[in-house]
Amino acid sequence: MEICRNVEEILERIYRTCLKVGRDPKDVILLAASKTQPPEKVTQAYKCGIRYFGENKVQEGIQKIETLKEYKDIHWHLIGGLQTNKAKYAVKYFEVIHSVDREELAREIDNRAFKIGKIQECFIEVNFGEESKYGVKEENLNKLFEYCLSLRNIKITGLMAIPPYFEDPEDVRPYFIKLRKLKEELEKMYNIKLPHLSMGMSHDFEVAIEEGATIVRVGTAIFGERK
Repeated sequence: MEICRNVEEILERIYRTCLKVGRDPKDVILLAASKTQPPEKVTQAYKCGIRYFGENKVQEGIQKIETLKEYKDIHWHLIGGLQTNKAKYAVKYFEVIHSVDREELAREIDNRAFKIGKIQECFIEVNFGEESKYGVKEENLNKLFEYCLSLRNIKITGLMAIPPYFEDPEDVRPYFIKLRKLKEELEKMYNIKLPHLSMGMSHDFEVAIEEGATIVRVGTAIFGERK
């Protein structure tokens, strides 16, 4: 029941934050970051109303997807960095891949999606800090985005970022603003609509929503501290 209480509280916080900034709460997806959580806990979260789950590792995610395949309305997202040699499996099992950060990976995803007749929805991950080993640098974002536009079986629908961690969520706000502005610049430059901003986690998702997040990736606040 603790997971249900947590989910209820987070949804209430999302609702209040949206009202504060004049957004529709329905426009914000609560994605449960289920990395390292056993299928039993994912099932609990599902029964508490969660329908979007994010996995960091392809193999761990596949095991849960197979275990919980009876729940047909779960949306599985890959939110961790993706190695090119795992793209085949990511395309087969995940609805959305959040972590496209290089042309080689985009090309492999496109090829794998073509082979199974799928248009793979993806976000481009932007790297805002040296401590993160994933994500494209800001100065290379346009080039990567343009390359992805040339591919037939990959569809970029947003941007994702994991900003540096700060105790005070307000210190993260500039990074959320920066990601939103990068999205808006791409939309204007290429005359395209990017509906999603995947940003914000357990300790800062309210600030992220204030700055335009459409997907917040919440793990600890739902499942508790990881063991």
